[in-house]
Amino acid sequence: MQQTRPRVLSGIQPTGVGSHLGNYLGALRRWVRMQDSHDAFYFVPDLHAITVPQDPATLRRRTREAVAELMACGLDPARCTIFVQSHIPEHTELGWILSCLTGYGEASRMTQFKDKSARNELGSASVGLFNYPILQAADILLYQADQVPVGKDQQQHLELTRVLARRFNSQFGETFTVPEPYAVHEAARIADLQDPTKKMSKSLPPAGTIGVMDDPAAIRKRIKAAVTDTERDIRASEDKPGVTNLLTILAAVSDTTIEQLEKEFAGSGYGDLKNAVADAVVAELTPIRERFGELMADGTAVGEALTAGAHRAREVAGPTMQAVRERVGFLPPASAPEWHF
Repeated sequence: MQQTRPRVLSGIQPTGVGSHLGNYLGALRRWVRMQDSHDAFYFVPDLHAITVPQDPATLRRRTREAVAELMACGLDPARCTIFVQSHIPEHTELGWILSCLTGYGEASRMTQFKDKSARNELGSASVGLFNYPILQAADILLYQADQVPVGKDQQQHLELTRVLARRFNSQFGETFTVPEPYAVHEAARIADLQDPTKKMSKSLPPAGTIGVMDDPAAIRKRIKAAVTDTERDIRASEDKPGVTNLLTILAAVSDTTIEQLEKEFAGSGYGDLKNAVADAVVAELTPIRERFGELMADGTAVGEALTAGAHRAREVAGPTMQAVRERVGFLPPASAPEWHF
């Protein structure tokens, strides 16, 4: 069947039940919507996860949990392709080929490696950490993705992907789609509840973070303890980052605007705003937490989704790698006249 919708690809690390409200509002809800407008490929990059030490049993559990969480948030295997990176061997094969087209200087300028180098932290870093932006490029190019949702922290990696696609096409002939960034809506940026000058992150103390799988009591406690300021008016402004963050969360969860909320809460106190935010977030996340529990107890749904996803992913990855192998100059297996998938 001819591809008519633009293809989009994105992934989320297997940190287990670890997505927070910022991930959900900034990425996962958008992924759900894109299932109907795009040929959507979503994957769990477990190969990237092992650039730092991992316990094998924990990695397997967290990978399964990550898939269950994506499905609980609304990703439907019938409407998108969900797969695990290590299930598709073409990722590592293309990653190696692209690494042979990447200059050492290019790779060393990638943000994470450059930052570690500046802090003299490379002693414990693996070669995998150095190479992972190239594997990330392979992840994208393997599926001929037209668009890749990226935030500011990933723009450099997408640009490397674009450079490598053009370089391969120039040297070996037109093979890869050069992907474009899919713009992320600015309103989706959610800040830490205790330090609203910083983006919500699992690397910060837990008191400022709302987990997608948190129970209602924990959600309400953290929102009620959120930092505001000494003034009492409810408005969004640079000098009121805490209040602005609460308004941003409520606007995103309720699909309204900050301007509308400012009018609605005119004359109200911070307690009223926090109660409204807590009610809205609990209502949004409770069905996700319940669905996640069902999927983890089911024992078959996640596996069936990944089986179907791997089959679909290889339907796209296989022909891409066949073209790459032929154009690079690799001989096909002696036992067969052509590649089989």
